[in-house]
Amino acid sequence: MNELVLALGWLGIFAPMALGAAASAIGCSIAGQASIGAMTEIDGGYGRYVGLSAFPSTFVIYGIVIMFTLNREVTPENAGGLFGVGILSGIALYYCGVWQGRAVASAINAAKEKPEIFGLSLAPAAIIEGFGVFAFVFALVISAGIA
Repeated sequence: MNELVLALGWLGIFAPMALGAAASAIGCSIAGQASIGAMTEIDGGYGRYVGLSAFPSTFVIYGIVIMFTLNREVTPENAGGLFGVGILSGIALYYCGVWQGRAVASAINAAKEKPEIFGLSLAPAAIIEGFGVFAFVFALVISAGIA
């Protein structure tokens, strides 16, 4: 039983990085596909669409920082805290990355039809980024209290 508890603690340490990487990959893929589609329909300004596709890449960075913050010796006393913070922040990063990719894809599709709304169309993606930052800060603050 003790081995399972320790394994869950280790899972909690590495989950934010793994889930953040998956989130960034999926989000960038969704946005990138919309970017490619938009480039087939417009005559210029490709760079801004390609640049937008990288917007969800921040979630892997947040996950890596959380992982390093949680990284410590795993004991039966701290395994539950490491697991809880790691898994929950990782899930939050995952959802933010996927949905931000969808929001960016929508922004790209809207901006190709109406270029003057390009900047404003990014507001939903920026709001989702804020939720990812909240999860990131939560994990950093709470991890300081784990022995």
